[in-house]
Amino acid sequence: MKLRGLYAITPDIADRRRLRELVGQALEGGAAALQYRCKSLPSSQRLEEAAALAALCRAKGAQFIVNDDPGIAAAAGADGAHLGKDDGELAAARATLAGRVLGVSCYDSLERARAAVAAGADYIAFGSVFASPTKPAAVRAPLEIFGKARELGVPLVAIGGITLENTPQLISAGADAVAVISDLFDAPDVRARARAYGKLFSP
Repeated sequence: MKLRGLYAITPDIADRRRLRELVGQALEGGAAALQYRCKSLPSSQRLEEAAALAALCRAKGAQFIVNDDPGIAAAAGADGAHLGKDDGELAAARATLAGRVLGVSCYDSLERARAAVAAGADYIAFGSVFASPTKPAAVRAPLEIFGKARELGVPLVAIGGITLENTPQLISAGADAVAVISDLFDAPDVRARARAYGKLFSP
């Protein structure tokens, strides 16, 4: 799997039309991937929304990942799903997502990352790397973990408290992509902010 650059994660907003507009702007700005994270809608509506966002991502050549739910990911035509520690067994998710991408949150644990890759994970996320406005109580991961995890041979994603200003630290530490919510979708110009992130990853 190739994953490098801005990994946008959808914000939790009530206006679903506005959500699609913001996602469209992030994709136009060059986001490499989009993760659909939604806890508030029933599964039928999440499936419908995921399918619509999947189509947007395909049109822009970005990978589309569904958070927490491999079943919806498969049904919506997503590129894959992302699982946290409480989102079910990796083996079952790997079977559901045959031929698709499986990402796994590993927080601050290199041991969990090794086990996830052994179970079929295609990329690993570490974090919170900085204090996160979305999850203020999240476990903090040291930047050194990215260098230690290079041996796993999969893309490494940093998440938590990421801004345009601190992203260079993460790239230097060895992160292949940065997962961003607030600093991207709260920006006055989402398209321009996404483009600015992309430039940080340019050779």
